[in-house]
Amino acid sequence: MFDLIAHAIPVFVLCLLVEAVSFAVRPDDDERGYELRDTGTSLSMGIGNVIINIGWKLVVLAIFSGVYLLAPVHLPASNPLTWIALFVADDLAYYWYHRTHHTIRVFWASHVVHHSSQHYNLSTALRQTWTPFTSVPFWILLAFAGFAPWMILLQQSVSLLYQFFIHTERVGKLWRPIEFIFNTPSHHRVHHGANAQYLDKNYGGILIVWDRLFGTFEPEGDRVVYGLTKNIDTFNPVRVATHEYVAIWRDIRAARSWRAVLGYVFRGPGWQPAG
Repeated sequence: MFDLIAHAIPVFVLCLLVEAVSFAVRPDDDERGYELRDTGTSLSMGIGNVIINIGWKLVVLAIFSGVYLLAPVHLPASNPLTWIALFVADDLAYYWYHRTHHTIRVFWASHVVHHSSQHYNLSTALRQTWTPFTSVPFWILLAFAGFAPWMILLQQSVSLLYQFFIHTERVGKLWRPIEFIFNTPSHHRVHHGANAQYLDKNYGGILIVWDRLFGTFEPEGDRVVYGLTKNIDTFNPVRVATHEYVAIWRDIRAARSWRAVLGYVFRGPGWQPAG
């Protein structure tokens, strides 16, 4: 099975080096850019994610294949309209996957890894979860709609590849029609912001039109403060990968009712029972 992301790793490394050199040649006014320990953590998280996905993607492929066999129609890969439909369907699936992973705490425990850096550069794009197991339900309908499993996985890789390049402060706002339709570095900086006005905004993958349609769009205005509302202040990859799961377990153990237990797991991050 062709893995676009694995083949793009040399490109990622080259782009990281170019961006790092750009900060050395033209430093940021606020001394942003790269911090060695932070970058090391991001790279460690990315390597761990690649290793885990070696096995996990086989499981995903098996699940999608089983559902695809039950699909009432099989859409032809030779038809360009199939790929256009897949692009739109994949991006919509990503929007809801991303949005629920910010608003349901057990999902957030997986996704919070990506937001744990207080820096924003291309290495941040590689800070990926070690528990990618919650994504399957959001794409399984595409297999049942008749898209071949290999096509779904390829389009997911295309989306991830695109999103790598929007994790940068070296690019300002782009031409207005582009900013209106596509997710851009400006839009995604907002998504990574811990500023109150930026929380839970701009979930789009390649397209930003879903956020405009579903009311979660926010333009970049004030200087973005990156990281979490309560930063974890660690560069330990294991702690970065697991800290929210540990916090959920701690809250569950202290819960006084089943309602509180369910709330700690399925309500939003920061939820507390009344009183």
